[in-house]
Amino acid sequence: MNRLPPLNAVRAFEAAARLMSIRKAAAELFVTAGAVSRQVKVLEEFLGTELFTRGHRAVALTPAGERYFAEVSRHLAGLRNATIHLKEDKGRPTLKLRAYTTFAMRWLIPRLASFHGLYPDIDVQLSASLDAVDFDREDVDAAVRLGSGNWQGQQADRLMQNLLVPVCSPRFAAERGLNQPDDLAGILLLHSLARPDDWARWLSAAGAKDVNAYAGIKYESSAMSYQAAAEGHGVAIAQKALVADDLKQGRLCQPFAVELDMAEFTYYFVFPIGRERTRELEAFRQWLKTQ
Repeated sequence: MNRLPPLNAVRAFEAAARLMSIRKAAAELFVTAGAVSRQVKVLEEFLGTELFTRGHRAVALTPAGERYFAEVSRHLAGLRNATIHLKEDKGRPTLKLRAYTTFAMRWLIPRLASFHGLYPDIDVQLSASLDAVDFDREDVDAAVRLGSGNWQGQQADRLMQNLLVPVCSPRFAAERGLNQPDDLAGILLLHSLARPDDWARWLSAAGAKDVNAYAGIKYESSAMSYQAAAEGHGVAIAQKALVADDLKQGRLCQPFAVELDMAEFTYYFVFPIGRERTRELEAFRQWLKTQ
């Protein structure tokens, strides 16, 4: 069965289950108690199972009713919230952005307050994903992408230099005596599953010997590996721009001078060519350049 249930019946059931009363549900919905009972019966017949046990003056959920109420109430709450937000936001210019989780957490989010300070009338809606954005199918105005900057049908503004550097807590570096790349032999390396070859690239550039580039702990995201490094669990390979604040504030340190420049494989702000460039988009582009 792939049909939606009768929505009026679902609404009546949710109110009765939440209030544990047919009478109170009827008062909330501005209908009669008989109407609520009939709608609940329609839903039970549609589902082929009883949702309530009925007493003389009270109702109680059956086990099936409890499970159904838990799911239904969650979805109806989502519909209510979406409606409220849409009404509140109606008429306000909104810029819908997509970025990688680590980039958003480590670089973009800490700076967004300054954009709002300059443009308090522009709302920013930020989502995170590792998937490439499809501007033709998705409701997204612009995105941050990692690559060479050559994407068909997209304007790409280069955001930063992308340097790979090992990082760890200052205490970890001092206790392990990390002075040169070869000192990483026997040290726990921290990896990101999204960037599995970064350690191999850096170790090769640094000329480090007897270091297994793929051994160690592997995290789902770079942000997780950076956090583990800051807590003293090992040495992470990092995109320097994304840990700049941690280096400046001393939560992380860069134990070796070698930095691997990933050249043009870096972060770009992209948006579709041919689509109207709104004031919101241009304001955000100019703000990014100042960052």
